[in-house]
Amino acid sequence: MNTRSRPLKTRLQILGHYAVLCAIAVVCVFPFWWTLVTAISTQGNIFAFPPTFWPKAPSFENFIEVFNAIPIWSFFKNSVLIAVFTVFWKLLLCSLAAYPLARLKFRGRKLVFGLILATLVLPSEVNFLVNFITITQMSLVDTYTGVILPNVVTAVAILLLKQAFEEVPQDLIDAARVDGASEWVIFSRIMLPLITPWLATVGILTAVESWNEYIWPSIVMSKPDEFPLSVGVLYLRGTFGSSTRVIAAGTLITIVPTLLAFLFTQRFFMRGMDGAVK
Repeated sequence: MNTRSRPLKTRLQILGHYAVLCAIAVVCVFPFWWTLVTAISTQGNIFAFPPTFWPKAPSFENFIEVFNAIPIWSFFKNSVLIAVFTVFWKLLLCSLAAYPLARLKFRGRKLVFGLILATLVLPSEVNFLVNFITITQMSLVDTYTGVILPNVVTAVAILLLKQAFEEVPQDLIDAARVDGASEWVIFSRIMLPLITPWLATVGILTAVESWNEYIWPSIVMSKPDEFPLSVGVLYLRGTFGSSTRVIAAGTLITIVPTLLAFLFTQRFFMRGMDGAVK
C-alpha cells in the first residue's frame, strides 16, 4: 500500500510545485502583458474590470506617437552611454576590490569586508543627499560622470566577485607564483578569464539597473537633451496627460531593450548565478 501511495504522493507534489510556479509566472507576466495590450489597443476602456486580456482594434499608432512626441533616439543613446560606462567601471573597480579580499592576506581584511557588508542594510536612497553634495562639490552636476560615479562600486558586486575568486583553486595561483608571475599578471591573465561567467552576471545586473534607474539621474540631470530613456519617457505624461495608451507604449519601448539583452545573455547569467549559489 505504501509502495503504491508514494508515486501518487510524488506526482501530487510535482503538480503542486508546477501550480505554484505557474501562479508566480502569471503574477510576474501580467503587468507586462496588460501594458502591451494597452499600448496596442486603440479602443475600449483601459481601466475596466475585469481587465481586457486581448487588444481591441490593434494598431501601432501609439508607438508612432511616442517617436513623434519626444526625441526617443537621443534618450536611447544617453541610456546606452551611461549603461556601458557604468558596467565597465563597476567590473574593473569591483574586481580590483574583490581580488585582495579573496586571495591576499593583509591586516584588517575582515574589518574591511565587514564594513562593505554593512552597507547592504542601508537603502540606496539614504546616500542620495551625501552623493549629491559630493557631486556638487566636484562640479559634476549635469554630467554623465555625475550619474555614473555613485554606481560604479557596490557591495553586492564585490561580494559576488569575491566568491568567484575564492572558487578558483589555490594550486593554480601557487603554480603561477612559482613561475614568477606577479599579482597583476595572476589577476588579469589567470583570474579574470576564469571568472568570466560571474563577470557577465554582474555586468548584466548592472546594465539592467543602470538602464532602469530613474531617481538619481532625475536629481543630477536638468538638461532634457541629456536625459536617459527612463527619465525622458516621462515627458509623455506631461505631453499626453490623458493618453494612457501612449504612455504605455513609451514604457514598453523602455523595457524591451533590457528584455532582449537578457534573452541573448541569459546563458552567461545562469552560469554565473549557478556558480554563486555553489
